[in-house]
Amino acid sequence: MPRVIVIGYRGDLDRALRRRGLDPFYVVQAPMGAPDDQESCWVADFENAQEVLRAVLARRLDNIVGVLSVHEMGVFTAAYLRQQLRLPGNTDSRTVLSFRDKYLQKSRLLPEVRRARCRHVPKGTSYQELIDDLGKIFVVKPATGAGALRTNIIRSAEEYERALALFSGTSDVEIVAESFIDAPEVYIDGIWRDGELQWSSMGRYHEAPVDAAHDGTLAAWVLDRRLHTGLFQQAETIVHQVLGSLGAPDCVFHLEIFEEETDLTFGECAIRLPGGLSPQVNELTYGVDLFDAEISLALGEPPTQMGRDGAPDRFYGFVLLRRPDSGHLTQEDFERAFRFDQIHYDSSPDAPVGPYGRIGQAIVSDPDESKLEKTIHDIVRFNVTGGT
Repeated sequence: MPRVIVIGYRGDLDRALRRRGLDPFYVVQAPMGAPDDQESCWVADFENAQEVLRAVLARRLDNIVGVLSVHEMGVFTAAYLRQQLRLPGNTDSRTVLSFRDKYLQKSRLLPEVRRARCRHVPKGTSYQELIDDLGKIFVVKPATGAGALRTNIIRSAEEYERALALFSGTSDVEIVAESFIDAPEVYIDGIWRDGELQWSSMGRYHEAPVDAAHDGTLAAWVLDRRLHTGLFQQAETIVHQVLGSLGAPDCVFHLEIFEEETDLTFGECAIRLPGGLSPQVNELTYGVDLFDAEISLALGEPPTQMGRDGAPDRFYGFVLLRRPDSGHLTQEDFERAFRFDQIHYDSSPDAPVGPYGRIGQAIVSDPDESKLEKTIHDIVRFNVTGGT
């Protein structure tokens, strides 16, 4: 059976690979491995391309037809492995760096792309220096992303010191600081091929991912193009400017934008599968399977599933459910209060906790996007308050 090397493990991607008749070999790192019945090996760091290549070569794998990464921490290594193993897909590891290091990304954009001011934070950089450069409120985060983990909004010298303590403090390019943009976020998930936007959708977060990572709730829903024509047009212009100027390879991408009152401001862009349940709600809304598209690109093939014609009949959104701030909830409590397309909620005391405090997940839908938005807000409030 043809074998695909996968950096990281994701159950929904595993199912997509097996539907294609492919046999995945997983390279995993703590804290999350692959299930015991899956062939895998452990490494200390996905970003250590030498370590991952050594691990793969040591296994003497045969019939390898492709490499892909579950998340952004492995995209550089995936490109490097393709190059060394002479496999299809993107092999330009230098270009990948423009989508890993947020300073490199923002510094290489066209001048007309509105963005936050961004800089690396070398060892010894003082709080006052960053205030003078970026303003009284700024953001500190890993230069290479990692979602919203270790991302903090800084409003005082004490908060700055606490944020720095989350990093090793041994590298001049480990951390970036950015000027703070106080605006809601929208995002575009899409497929970029041959230097053009082949397909895309737009969604809106219930709250910014950085807030969701700090005891909030990650939730989002698909937007109706008919209700937001101007927003879609402006956002797609930014997609072409960003991916075009950075020389993006053929990829599935996730791009975030701040929706300020007067204009849109680019946030950041990753060339990997979107997180959360975005692939699932995109497939339910539009019939586009981003997992299948990611696999096709890793095999050097054009994505073939371009979705249904016309406007969607229903729009879908998701909520990553967590433990309430007070009280106790069960899946039955949720199902009595709301109508779900899908829900799973583990209310046991020893339920495994994932990113964003996730112990469950839900997908909901409605023909009317505005009603879908209200339903998602209501579910989040119900979850947080314990149903009160």
